[in-house]
Amino acid sequence: RYPDRGLIDRETSRNPVLVYRLDLHIALANSEALKRAGITAKTADPPGGEIIRDERTGEPTGILKDAAVELVRKAIPPPSQEERREAIRAALQHCARLGVTSVQDLSADDDFGFYQELLHSGELTVRVLAALQHRRALEALQQIGIRRGLGSPQLRLGTVKLFADGSFGAGTALLSEPYADNPESRGLALHSKNELTEKIGRAHRLGLQLCTHAIGDEAIDWVLEAYEAALDGGKNVSRHRIEHAQLIRDEQISRMAALGIVASVQPSHCSDDLRWVEQRIGHERSRYAYRAGSFLRHGVPVAFGTDWPVEELNPMLTLYAAVTRQTPEGEPEGGWFPQENVSLAEALRACTFGSAFAEHQEHVKGLLAPGYLADFVVLDRNLFDVPAREILQAQVDLTFFDGRLIYCRTGEQLAGVNP
Repeated sequence: RYPDRGLIDRETSRNPVLVYRLDLHIALANSEALKRAGITAKTADPPGGEIIRDERTGEPTGILKDAAVELVRKAIPPPSQEERREAIRAALQHCARLGVTSVQDLSADDDFGFYQELLHSGELTVRVLAALQHRRALEALQQIGIRRGLGSPQLRLGTVKLFADGSFGAGTALLSEPYADNPESRGLALHSKNELTEKIGRAHRLGLQLCTHAIGDEAIDWVLEAYEAALDGGKNVSRHRIEHAQLIRDEQISRMAALGIVASVQPSHCSDDLRWVEQRIGHERSRYAYRAGSFLRHGVPVAFGTDWPVEELNPMLTLYAAVTRQTPEGEPEGGWFPQENVSLAEALRACTFGSAFAEHQEHVKGLLAPGYLADFVVLDRNLFDVPAREILQAQVDLTFFDGRLIYCRTGEQLAGVNP
């Protein structure tokens, strides 16, 4: 069952508190936070969100889903400019330690200026595709006339993030059939079907790339219909994407392949969610969940990512999850619906070349080849020579960015490795 504000109110009577579930689609607010946000028993659910209420009194319990979380989030003072800079610098160091040299930041709205500062000062040690949130981006991008792919291989603009539904963990992913553990619910649509179609069509006409979050199969239906209408028989030259695509039927995969829609998926979600997802959607539907293998077999362009900070940034967890479909503890034996496993070579390609393709950069990165950017890592072991379980123990010895050594695990500059 969900927690409620009564569990924390006594200890937090003076301080407003908002605690997110790890997927960021559901949160618990204490009474002081609800008060500051003006949420009462009379507050209506916002479009695309839900305020959970006590069945007896009608009072908010403190649990807020998707768009309802925004009601409290708007009341939170933003971090200072310096706090944001420090956070980004810490993230760059974290990336270097893990061998991450490119990121596709799908929530870059308030950080784009800082990325520019770091680029000009020579401190930006990852290549950034900075995607802006749809609700804030379209007017600004249209006014300036920005289209997809603006910028350099180091910092790019022109991609927009849009949400169709919520998450399995919050019970807000939009399904075609009710949840197994909540037969009265099929989840939440964050926009009406017509609104979603209009938003996708408008962004497409402006020449922007769309990354649309859709987890449930009903949400995926809506997004595919909207993409097909926007493309109007043409090719997907913008490389519009579906982010996550966690519950997807065979005919939907075939439709994605026919339209050329990119599947931007995160195998580590499978490793984490398999512990409980069958209780939520049932055993039979679970065979259609987290289908990396099926995407590849049907010719869908696939990009692997991490969804950090929802999951860990470490690419080793992504690779391990893709090839085993097991928890980090090795459960279940043989993997969870192992027909969706992929080979290590396929997983590495989806993490590198596949992700580069998803951001129109496959001609300059994603391969170790002449003429490509010199972004690469040296690991402490050959992943092809060790058991799958050992992938999780692999560590980055060296990280190179644009030919420069930016991380050495021993802390020492090694002779001859820094051109």
